[in-house]
Amino acid sequence: MGSSRSDSQSSSLISSLFSIIGLLAGAAVVADGSREPKVPCYFIFGDSLFDPGNNNNLNTTMKANYPPYGVDFPSGVATGRYSNGRTTADIIGELLGFESFIPPFASAPNNSEILVGVNYASGSAGLLLETGKFMVN
Repeated sequence: MGSSRSDSQSSSLISSLFSIIGLLAGAAVVADGSREPKVPCYFIFGDSLFDPGNNNNLNTTMKANYPPYGVDFPSGVATGRYSNGRTTADIIGELLGFESFIPPFASAPNNSEILVGVNYASGSAGLLLETGKFMVN
């Protein structure tokens, strides 16, 4: 049982480190002050730190489409982001020069949106059995 907790803590630490690295990389890329996107597209994979609402229509108990989630988001609407406003992916996208949020996979983005990128992140996603989603039989 102690190993499971240690694995979970390690996984959480790794997620946090990737978030910090992404933010630093995004900040470095926009240092020139230009508003042109610094990359042609932005595809996002991750867990609740990046989920824009992909879990809303999934058969899972892990959802964030109700208050208080989203209270600081435009219109105060809960979108399924596991935050009170923007997620880490939204902030990185802004730092990379994207003017709007990268659409969630669940919204079935159209072809022009797919060319900009898609957010595939899903809350409670992980490789460990304890995280509940991506299990291989």
